[in-house]
Amino acid sequence: MVSIREVAAAAAVSVGTVSNVLNAPEKVSPTTVARVQAAIDELGFVRNDAARQLRAGRSRSVGLVVLDVGNPFFTDIARGAGTRAEANNLTLLLGTSDDDAHRERSYVDAFDEQRVFGLLVSPVGDDFDRLEVLRRRGTPVVLVDRDGRGTEFDSVAVDDVAGGKLAVDHLCATGRRRIAFVGGPAELRQVRDRLHGARAALDGVPDADLEVIYTPALTVLAGRAVGEQLRDRPPARRPDGIFCANDLVAIGVLQALALMGEQMVPEQIALVGYDDIEFARSAVVPLTSVRQPSHEIGSTAIDLLIEATEAREHRPRHVLFQPELVTRRSTRI
Repeated sequence: MVSIREVAAAAAVSVGTVSNVLNAPEKVSPTTVARVQAAIDELGFVRNDAARQLRAGRSRSVGLVVLDVGNPFFTDIARGAGTRAEANNLTLLLGTSDDDAHRERSYVDAFDEQRVFGLLVSPVGDDFDRLEVLRRRGTPVVLVDRDGRGTEFDSVAVDDVAGGKLAVDHLCATGRRRIAFVGGPAELRQVRDRLHGARAALDGVPDADLEVIYTPALTVLAGRAVGEQLRDRPPARRPDGIFCANDLVAIGVLQALALMGEQMVPEQIALVGYDDIEFARSAVVPLTSVRQPSHEIGSTAIDLLIEATEAREHRPRHVLFQPELVTRRSTRI
């Protein structure tokens, strides 16, 4: 490995000058920066970031753990966080828990070992003991896609109770009364909150019923399995309105129901998803969905992280965006 001393000798400057070029180039003249950079390129020098982190006590990397990186909603969150991180000279490291608390902890442990600048987490459950250890040691933690009110963590999320109510209010407004909620696992706070909102919407509709159908995951395949079950029911036992906990589940339900004919959705069954991912707009029957500002959630999480590192006496801040209903053909007759 080429050392920083070899670079300094090749560029005829001091080791300190090379260090400034790497870490604070604004302190060095453009001519010297160019000479040092030429030496770096010629020798193939690669900075030892691990050693730099050891001296500084913290890296310039931010860890992000999401529930499912295959869900475009979380991909958009990561993009928003990555863009804002880059603007602040930070690098985003991404992990996916796949709704598994043990896997989430493994990523948290790995990022902790890397002495990350801070940690963004979409937690699987409600056990924050491991995250609390990081926070007390001085590593800021931001809960993402989770309302952290009542905890010591900063958080950025969407009001999922309001979102669930928006979805079912809309189904009732279109005349639907046999409503089904499809999503899971039930341990996910987002699922519970959206179901809570759905139930709240039906409090003032005495002739409406709510059937809850839990799924093992929030995926297209899980939704398709539910759609196939509903397809096999007699028409009188099928719901006439379905609210899915996310768009992937809704797209799976739509795929199964579409096999019964193009008129099944929305003529017989109105369908609402959640997240408003790009696939919702381009589905064979464009999907009505509850929109979350995913990109803004990611960028706001980075802002909260930076605020936490700069504040002398930090008090947790909780940003709660309001959801928006986007109506499309899946609920329009």
